[in-house]
Amino acid sequence: MSIGQTSTLMALRDPDIRLMLRVRDDDAAAFAELVERFQHRLVGVMHHLVGSADEAEDLAQEVFLRVYRTRKKYRPRAKFSTWLFTIANNLALNALRDRRRRPAVPLELQQSGGDVPTTNNAPAQTRDAPPAHSLQQQELAAVIREALDGLNERQRVAIVLNKFEDMGYADIAEVMGLSTKAVKSLLSRARVKLREALQGYIYMDGDAPPPDDGPEE
Repeated sequence: MSIGQTSTLMALRDPDIRLMLRVRDDDAAAFAELVERFQHRLVGVMHHLVGSADEAEDLAQEVFLRVYRTRKKYRPRAKFSTWLFTIANNLALNALRDRRRRPAVPLELQQSGGDVPTTNNAPAQTRDAPPAHSLQQQELAAVIREALDGLNERQRVAIVLNKFEDMGYADIAEVMGLSTKAVKSLLSRARVKLREALQGYIYMDGDAPPPDDGPEE
């Protein structure tokens, strides 16, 4: 099958690929629609990975700039979202490496999305809760941020893509340049670490909370 035939078949299955092919043909409206579709998701993923809301916004904008600058070279070989988050993952990892070369700065104690609770998306009654409840939410946010920071870079990327973007093993493997087996191993270790760090605060994956006197599943 030729590259052109492959692109056509993938475009039929993925409306985002169709949009990106229009972007490749210099359709400004298509690019604006892509940004609208993915900006919030990109910022959320970047926030998980780098821990800073401002830096997440900047990195998301850089992702879109790279998409536009390289549009003429675009050839669909995977789902558009997989290709987009591959770019995002590389930028996030580069940002984290640059940060390690500079003096450390405190991460924002915020969180969002996935199976990790978020105060940003809390119901109105929680946002308007008494000060004592707000303090509890802030404490939980700090614990969750610390738990995510306790994962190594690859574990954090895998867990964020799986839980926040709902990506399967194959797509995560494509984004991270790993085998499916390696992704399964990363996710398994990341979940164990998160459960240990968050024990007594939350439980994950929709499981019932473990009994106080029983072993963790």
